[in-house]
Amino acid sequence: MKQQIYNTALYCRLSRDDELSGESSSISTQRQMLRQYANEQGFHIHDEYIDDGYSGTNFDRPAFERMIQDIEDGKINCVITKDLSRLGRNYILTGQYTEMYFPSKNVRYIALNDGVDSTKGESEIAAFKNILNEMVSRDTSRKVKSAMRTKFLQGMYFAPTVPIGYVRDTGNKNRIVPDEKTKWIVVKIFEMAAHGMGSAKIRNALQQEKIPVPSWWTRQDKGQRNDYFENADEKERYKWSIPSVQKILGNEVYIGNQIHNQYGKISFKNKKLVYRSPDEWLRVNGTHEPIISRDLWDAAQAHIASRKRSLSNGTNQIFAGLLRCADCGWTLAHSQYKQGKRYYRCSQYGAYGNSICTSHHVSYDLLYSVILGRLQYWLREVRKNKCAMLDRLLQSGEKQRQTEMRHVEKELQKAEKRKVELDNLFARMYEDHVSNALDDENYAMLSIRYRSEQQSVNGLVESLKVKLEQSEQSAYGARQWLNLIEKYEVMDELTAPLLNELIDRIEVGQAHKGSDGRKVRTIDVYYKFIGKID
Repeated sequence: MKQQIYNTALYCRLSRDDELSGESSSISTQRQMLRQYANEQGFHIHDEYIDDGYSGTNFDRPAFERMIQDIEDGKINCVITKDLSRLGRNYILTGQYTEMYFPSKNVRYIALNDGVDSTKGESEIAAFKNILNEMVSRDTSRKVKSAMRTKFLQGMYFAPTVPIGYVRDTGNKNRIVPDEKTKWIVVKIFEMAAHGMGSAKIRNALQQEKIPVPSWWTRQDKGQRNDYFENADEKERYKWSIPSVQKILGNEVYIGNQIHNQYGKISFKNKKLVYRSPDEWLRVNGTHEPIISRDLWDAAQAHIASRKRSLSNGTNQIFAGLLRCADCGWTLAHSQYKQGKRYYRCSQYGAYGNSICTSHHVSYDLLYSVILGRLQYWLREVRKNKCAMLDRLLQSGEKQRQTEMRHVEKELQKAEKRKVELDNLFARMYEDHVSNALDDENYAMLSIRYRSEQQSVNGLVESLKVKLEQSEQSAYGARQWLNLIEKYEVMDELTAPLLNELIDRIEVGQAHKGSDGRKVRTIDVYYKFIGKID
């Protein structure tokens, strides 16, 4: 009888979590073990596939994907791993590969230490092993988080980059110390802020004095060639941006503190980063030597806070945080003419010029009169007849809302119908597979495809239901807004608290010439709970 020739893939994987958990699973150990076994069995080793530093909770790994492609190309008919956990720690996906995909491709799978060999039939213990491996990964993730928290509380620094003004301690890579070459830049920025200069003026001063940007200093510290800056125009080296200045001014690292956990992963299976609420952050004070004093920090922060709501002449900047460009969505930034006339313009236009957006210039006086007039009008209508005003709010844009609701309901019906169809497809596929009407390869392929579609449809159904619920809450929102505006007996002037209580945002359009040759612009007000009112 002709002996089966096995073109074998030796798959090795090691994640950073595995290293921390103390497993004897180094890549060199795995390679040696797998090679020895393959040679003893007389297998032909096609290639080694090594994912060093990749988690087993998902299968987005370069070497694994290359191995799968070689299986698809018919180059491999045997896969060997040290144990099931090297293949993966997600018990559902690992099971799909070992129980469905590999058999459908006539690929023999061997997990040495777990005693799994697909030629010996199904392993009853394999499914439990996969579940245990996922539990180990979950437990390791929890332990790693706990260990990292302990290290954070000890003042250790783990960020991949070091902010300008600091360098890593040569004797301890997890400790930062002031950088004598650049800390003066940080002090200069804070001193300018403490003397009342805004981020734009600070940026301009840094550019005029030809002080290199942080990325230029970083390349020098790492001993890298500054190819980008050498090949670009010289001004690129000094091209500071307003966000760069703001980032420095808001970083507590310069007063000796560290803030951790501002971003986190959705779960140990999903590595996508999400922004966490401030109450989940971990702030550790006094972790390293500060560059600036607490007094200088407080002075700078006081001016930053005052600039958000107040101008240098003491006039409140009441529209702060409410104004948006109707075209690009960026905020409208406050500016001043030399004659003292106040106006707002698109901040993206201010930063990059008209290659990105236009100015959307609007004067403070015009904006003030338009918004005050609209709020006074709505207050009069509420005082006149609150019930009639409620009906008006509900009818305002009702046609559009009804159209949107009909569209959402139609999409929801289609999604729910497809959800039922997929459930029925899975049932028929299983019956066909059991009766041998559907072979293993097609069953595995269709199962993966339909499972992916099923997850997408389930997500779509939930999002559409949320949209319908939001539409149904419009009456409640309208009553809330009426109650808010009704609190005001008169409305003779605008204040920041009043605007922030009643208005969600104000969108300003670009001015254009009307049919009569005069300038025309749109100013759309979106109110809290109810949106734009016609």
